[in-house]
Amino acid sequence: MEQFLREWRQDAFNKHHYDTAIFFGDKLMAITGDPRDAFWLAQVHFSTGHYSRAHSYLMQQGLVSKSSACQYLAALCLIKQSRYDDAMQILGDHTPPHLLASPSTSQIDYGKNTRRKARVKIESDFGSLGTGTEHDEDGEATHIKFEAAMCYLRGTIYCKQNNFDRAKDCFKDACRIDVKCFEAFDELMTNNLLSPDEEWAFLESLDFESLDTAANDGGKTAEMVKLLYTTRLSKYKHPDRFEGAVNALIKKQPGLSENPDILQSQAELAFTQCKFKSCHAQCERIVALDPHNFSIYPLYLACLHELNERNKLFLVAHDMADNHPDEPVSWLAVGVYYLTIGKISEARRFFSKASLMDPHFGAAWIGFAHTFAAEGEHDQAIAAYSTAARLFQGTHLPQLFLGMQHLQLQNTQLADEYLHTALGICDSDPLLLNELGVVLYNKESLSQAIKMFKQALEIAKEIDSDPKAWVATRANLGHAYRRIGELDKALQCFAEVTAAAVKDANIYCAIGLISLQAGRPWDAILALHEALAISPQDPIAQELLEKALKESAGKSDSLGLFRPVIMGTDVSDILIQSEDEIERFVENRTRPPGPKAKARAPGSTRTRRSRRTLGIEDDSLMEVSEKEG
Repeated sequence: MEQFLREWRQDAFNKHHYDTAIFFGDKLMAITGDPRDAFWLAQVHFSTGHYSRAHSYLMQQGLVSKSSACQYLAALCLIKQSRYDDAMQILGDHTPPHLLASPSTSQIDYGKNTRRKARVKIESDFGSLGTGTEHDEDGEATHIKFEAAMCYLRGTIYCKQNNFDRAKDCFKDACRIDVKCFEAFDELMTNNLLSPDEEWAFLESLDFESLDTAANDGGKTAEMVKLLYTTRLSKYKHPDRFEGAVNALIKKQPGLSENPDILQSQAELAFTQCKFKSCHAQCERIVALDPHNFSIYPLYLACLHELNERNKLFLVAHDMADNHPDEPVSWLAVGVYYLTIGKISEARRFFSKASLMDPHFGAAWIGFAHTFAAEGEHDQAIAAYSTAARLFQGTHLPQLFLGMQHLQLQNTQLADEYLHTALGICDSDPLLLNELGVVLYNKESLSQAIKMFKQALEIAKEIDSDPKAWVATRANLGHAYRRIGELDKALQCFAEVTAAAVKDANIYCAIGLISLQAGRPWDAILALHEALAISPQDPIAQELLEKALKESAGKSDSLGLFRPVIMGTDVSDILIQSEDEIERFVENRTRPPGPKAKARAPGSTRTRRSRRTLGIEDDSLMEVSEKEG
């Protein structure tokens, strides 16, 4: 009778017929009084979302003190009810030291610990707790498995309490106790709790050899699991080893070539290397294979923003908001769309909504901070970026953005510290190298600044980035050449900037200034006319033009060439005119013809960065990037 009811209960549970499982499970426990039946009844209640009832059953039967499996389930029920302190009392604050005393937890000796030995015996009696089959592991292995799972729960609680250092230690302990505790490993990698170097060192410390005993296949399973874990690591370091792992996996198991997780790891590598087009293509493949794979969407949205795909962002955001309103990433998509089209207040509202739904959603915090940065609210932006930096300790982006904000506040020392911290994590981001070049420029380290700007442009070319996204970096390089007296190289840089159809008065003012320094006032006059056509009230352009006119008027050979063009008459008709008359005429010629000149919008190149140009009065004329998202 009892065995028949157990099989009936288990069959109903496997079919998700929970009412049936609860009805007969309750009768079975009343008949037998067996703790195992009480545990399975608690399992069914947990699966239906009745966490308090499941916890009550475990506590009433006194199972928590007898079995690691019951202790784990009771703590998980409390976590689901947000009773974190109560759950921590069941789990304990620290990992039991004996579990970490040996490199291989499977070799732990319980012989000298009578209480622990008795508990392992109970785990053996509870052999069917894990899977409901007759082929479970022995009691010791089952106990170790649940001890690792409880370490994972400790880390989860510490994350909820914003104690990320303790959480990191707990997740690492869980993986060391049981290398098959992938949940803990994934928390470490997904939330960037470790630096890239720490991730690789941690992977090497894991005991994959313990899998050989279980699989008994000559190490093939252990090797494959290690390769799969490798694909989850940060892509900032050792990209060759990552690519080797992916190739080895696909070679051993060709079916993995279209696996969404493998494709996502390849997309992450492309994004880390700023290859946004390649990353976008991979994301499109993943979404086509599994449109409900929410883990890919933050990366997908970032690529769409970088490539300025406004229409696609609109469609994705609408689809996500309509079909998945309970997912934080849906409102992240809406926020990214509004940020891309320049509606900052709307973007902030939806980024805030996503962060409220999931307070540990780092992408939402970064987007939220971008909205303040876009409006020049530096203090609030710094506060939001600092929160993202605490959540994403293993990525360089929050540190980069903090450095950019301090650079705009003229806090050069703080900016330098944040940017070098970011450089220690990622040394292949052109935006980071550009910002470091600006810091070096402000410190008068011009030769090093030139090196940084050139390196940024080289990397941008290697990754096939949009050239228009890096005109500001090229302009910065031109300013650095100007400061060290390399005037021809500076003019070449600015010529490439103007060739990219960039209409910026400061660029033409810089060309005019360099031309004056090179003793070519006529070239300066032409450049400054362009500057005044863009910004008629620019005081720098007006002052430089006045100086250029005076120098040009002082050269007899220049006078005959200059006046026909300005006056629009024959050379023979030109008599000696005063400088005041010439200046008045130039002023009339450079005045905009009507209201159309005021309708000109500034450059709209906003794929990855937009930049502002400082005035020549700073003698820096540098363009400092402002990340929009």
